[in-house]
Amino acid sequence: MMLASALQFDSSFFWHELLSPSGSFLGGLWRTVYISVLAQFFAVIIGLGVALARRSSHRTLRGIGGFYVWVLRGTPLLVQLVIVYDGLAATGIYTFRDVSVFGVLVLASVQAAIVTLALNESAYMSEIIRAGLAAVDVGQHEAALSVGLTPTQVMRYVVVPQAMRFVIPPLGNDFNAMMKNTSILSVIGVPEMFLITQEISSSTFHTFEIFVVAALYYLVLTTIWSIVQSWIELKIDRSWGITRSRQSLWAGLRARIKNPRSLGLVRS
Repeated sequence: MMLASALQFDSSFFWHELLSPSGSFLGGLWRTVYISVLAQFFAVIIGLGVALARRSSHRTLRGIGGFYVWVLRGTPLLVQLVIVYDGLAATGIYTFRDVSVFGVLVLASVQAAIVTLALNESAYMSEIIRAGLAAVDVGQHEAALSVGLTPTQVMRYVVVPQAMRFVIPPLGNDFNAMMKNTSILSVIGVPEMFLITQEISSSTFHTFEIFVVAALYYLVLTTIWSIVQSWIELKIDRSWGITRSRQSLWAGLRARIKNPRSLGLVRS
């Protein structure tokens, strides 16, 4: 009887969980969001450093940057998670422990998740940033040097602002992909949305219903970010004097939804 009941779609349970999710589910949703945002923030910073190292005139720096990208892009995120959280502790190198930050308890598994996601994503960010910097006409760099700017000032005031137009679209797409990848954090016990969904499924036996709810919430998150990304791209275009109508903004969003690669479903 229990099996037969579990195979039936309980619409009342589905709508209740969709429209009035439990506190634990909302907690998992919030944890998914802030882990993604923090990991992306650190990934951009690390990725910029790696991108600059790969553009360096020093062979050693280029080699280190290339090796970093090769390792992190060439190994599965799941394996990296286990190495960072369990492997480092097992070898005595470092053990993550729960800490309190401004009165908020940050679990050890959450810390490991942010570190691993940031490192993994930084390898992709470095290639995106490196391509964006390379897209800026070299003449811009030479002209800025000729008027007395230092190389650091040239990079800060001339090259990076122009490279942003090329960096933002793929950066946003990769963020969408990483936000969905937080679902594998459950393997190290991070109580994000997917793990909470599994727990609800185990306790209620409404597996199909609750996972459809989770899928819809993931879809909402990625759709909201797609809209934000389109708005950011529009603002950057306007800052460079490139105007797009509101209709073209939504047309671009529709094209992004139709293209799996732009949504981060496919990584090159």
